[in-house]
Amino acid sequence: MDFEVVRELSLALPGAEETTSYGTPAFKVHRKLFARLREEGDVLVVKVDRDERAALIDSAPDVYFVTPHYENYGFVLVRLNAVEGDKLREILTESWRLAAPQRLTAELDD
Repeated sequence: MDFEVVRELSLALPGAEETTSYGTPAFKVHRKLFARLREEGDVLVVKVDRDERAALIDSAPDVYFVTPHYENYGFVLVRLNAVEGDKLREILTESWRLAAPQRLTAELDD
């Protein structure tokens, strides 16, 4: 997967906007971060529920991981060269849901 796919999937979500975070491309909804590209350029930082993070890492450690920096935050790191398209769409949508206001999540559900 390349970053253009991440951009396309992210910007298709209601209220999503592209910005920067720590000097890299990022996606926010109502000023809340839901995904950003790490400095390496091939790893995406995605907001997740902590229980879901553990399940993702256990199910596919070659795709999902966390560094010591992110251990105390609700984010998982995703290797773009290893994640499948449908799973990337799913994880970006769930990340967006965690950051978006209810009225926007309702809009997506309609």
